[in-house]
Amino acid sequence: MKIKILERTDRELEFELEGEGHTLCNLLRKVLLEDEDVTFAGYRIEHPLIGRPKMYVRTNGEKDPLNAVIEAAKKIKEMAEGFREAFLKSLKGSHYE
Repeated sequence: MKIKILERTDRELEFELEGEGHTLCNLLRKVLLEDEDVTFAGYRIEHPLIGRPKMYVRTNGEKDPLNAVIEAAKKIKEMAEGFREAFLKSLKGSHYE
């Protein structure tokens, strides 16, 4: 995955995610919107086959939007690790172990 910052101000951030699609973008948008300092988070993919997702994040000014994205990425990583642990625990004693 390549990330390219397209525009950055103290309250807004626009960046492109090469090699990603709706799965990551929608999850990132959802986690960003859980942050009380984020006033808007969204993305668009101009063409489903060749388009690169563009994410938009706006904060209330209390938090740098780049920091909001970094915090959201950390939350997603924690969620994935929690899922992995729960999944592996559920396999204990099964023939899939």
